[in-house]
Amino acid sequence: MAAEPTTAKPDTALELVDHRRGWTDEFRQLAARLRSALGSAALRIDHVGSTSLPGIPAKDILDVQVTVAELAEACAALRSAGFVERSDIRSDHVPPGVDGAAADWSKAYFTEPTGLRRMNIHVRLADRPNQRYALVFRDYLRSHPQSAHAYGELKRRLARSLANVADYPDVKDPAADLVYLAAEAWARQSGWQPPPSDG
Repeated sequence: MAAEPTTAKPDTALELVDHRRGWTDEFRQLAARLRSALGSAALRIDHVGSTSLPGIPAKDILDVQVTVAELAEACAALRSAGFVERSDIRSDHVPPGVDGAAADWSKAYFTEPTGLRRMNIHVRLADRPNQRYALVFRDYLRSHPQSAHAYGELKRRLARSLANVADYPDVKDPAADLVYLAAEAWARQSGWQPPPSDG
């Protein structure tokens, strides 16, 4: 779902590290900074992606989802606070077989201000499928450690074997979609609802 875009040069090794317990505290600090910048424009601030999954290897880049009712106001606030908008990333990929408008997968994407640790900030609209994807995917893998372990092993093997690390998201996305489809079935069967916001 393009949760982890890579900016590495094609000849640069993709570095995954073992899960770090400190990522949770770093997320909380970042969430407080985002909350200060966004105020009520942020409906939710959630730790997503592999750094939010215990036991999963990840790039040392925090993935954060900011849920909003309207993109323009939130983007202006983030720009004012020094976060860097990537105008080349305006949507998430659409999983195969998913119906609906392409606009349902739109988002804004920001990286860290100068001097802060690396981060990916995905600003998504409330109740859109891409906003749900990130949360269902995360909660399913938290609830299914064997599936999480298999996903982590896939990531390790991709990091070791890809000749061009720029291909990493394109190769990983279909595997993430397989997890997402299982996660949606689990969510329907279990009556899953989004838990309280992380930040």
